[in-house]
Amino acid sequence: MPSRNVLKLDIPETFYHVYARGISRGRIYMNDEDYKYFLLLLARYLSIEPSKDRNGVTYPHLFGRVELVCYCLMPNHFHLLIYQQDAGAMKAFMQSLMTSYSRYFNKKYKRSGSLFESRYKASMVIQEKYLQHITRYIHMNPKYWKTFQYSSLQYYFSAEAPEFLVADRIEALFKGRQEYLAFLEEYIEQKKLVDSTKYALPEFY
Repeated sequence: MPSRNVLKLDIPETFYHVYARGISRGRIYMNDEDYKYFLLLLARYLSIEPSKDRNGVTYPHLFGRVELVCYCLMPNHFHLLIYQQDAGAMKAFMQSLMTSYSRYFNKKYKRSGSLFESRYKASMVIQEKYLQHITRYIHMNPKYWKTFQYSSLQYYFSAEAPEFLVADRIEALFKGRQEYLAFLEEYIEQKKLVDSTKYALPEFY
């Protein structure tokens, strides 16, 4: 089960569902360029080799301390599933990620102030069953989830995943890619069954 009060929990070797949305539910990605810049930041902080700025200063390097297991970037919010190896690593990663992206966004669109409605929220995942379901929730967030461009789902069925994405921990919970796809599609069938049953029930006044 997830823990509700996650900002006070900082436990190593633990999964966290991390999410944040735009202030007043406003958009945080206006176009493809914005989505791609956010993905560039994921690579900056989580790739195997450290990245440096134009002055040769090394950016925070969280490879080996934080693993990004899956993600989905929606117009006004994002979802990340993170495995934290070291205590404090998730905090360092999220601060760097959100600060850098906010700076980019405000400069590009000539705005000031907070881009996100809060620091970020995170739920600690302590049961394998919930871990499976949270990946399904994240990957199926978009309406057209099978073809959505800014989700890690595409890499769950491809050998060419970016090095900042570590899907092995989830893939190990299933016998193969087709079983994971069936797990996703199962939700649709369950929802259809619940909806059809709900509308078939007589109404009481």
